[in-house]
Amino acid sequence: MTRSSDISKNDTSIIRFVDTASPHYHAGEISLLNSVDCVIFGFYGTELHVLLHKFLYDPFKGYWALLGGFVHPDENIDDAARNTVERLTGLINVYMEQVYTFGNVSRVPTERVITTCYYALIEVEPTLPKLSHEYGATWWPISKVAQLDLVYDHPQMFEKALEQLRRKVRYQPIGFELLPEKFTMLELRNLYESIMGRPLDKRNFSKKILNMNLLVKLKEKQKGTSRRGAYFFCFDEKRYQELLSKGLLFEI
Repeated sequence: MTRSSDISKNDTSIIRFVDTASPHYHAGEISLLNSVDCVIFGFYGTELHVLLHKFLYDPFKGYWALLGGFVHPDENIDDAARNTVERLTGLINVYMEQVYTFGNVSRVPTERVITTCYYALIEVEPTLPKLSHEYGATWWPISKVAQLDLVYDHPQMFEKALEQLRRKVRYQPIGFELLPEKFTMLELRNLYESIMGRPLDKRNFSKKILNMNLLVKLKEKQKGTSRRGAYFFCFDEKRYQELLSKGLLFEI
């Protein structure tokens, strides 16, 4: 799959044509390039991060960009997005959602490209060596993105994806996709505070989460954080599905 940064004037795979001989309804229409761009979110330290890489081509060489690729003729658009994320991160079964289709005529100055934006939620740690070495990609805190020069309409894609994530995370437990299998209550609260962009009351947050009966408290504690240590928890997906079928309302 060709990455979105791989567009070049010498790329013979990019062809515009007019099919005047075809009897089909689209005879005479011009083919357009279709791509996918992925806002890949990960939680690192105490803040939500987004994955960006340096763009290689003029006139935006050196700018930061989302990772993406083109939709092949034999691919569904959702498959193209999923294949892109799996190829870049090496992770499978990643949580993804379609966000919006960007089709401004002049969004890419060199070609007419329509792109569909997705966001993906992954764990940061397993991906760090591969992404940095193979793609020159860097995890940026979402609080720093506004200070960066991003190509094309990628700032709008980032904002729209973050806005959708903030809405969704409040009524579905997709935030757990960003955490390792076991986590502390503090890590969980830091995650939600970073996504939602505001502080959450420590006591109320813990009480609300625990009252949903979706977490399993482990005997193991996190070492080095305090004298007593903090207990680890894990999310019980099976329990969530059972409670959901009985009318559970997940709400943060």
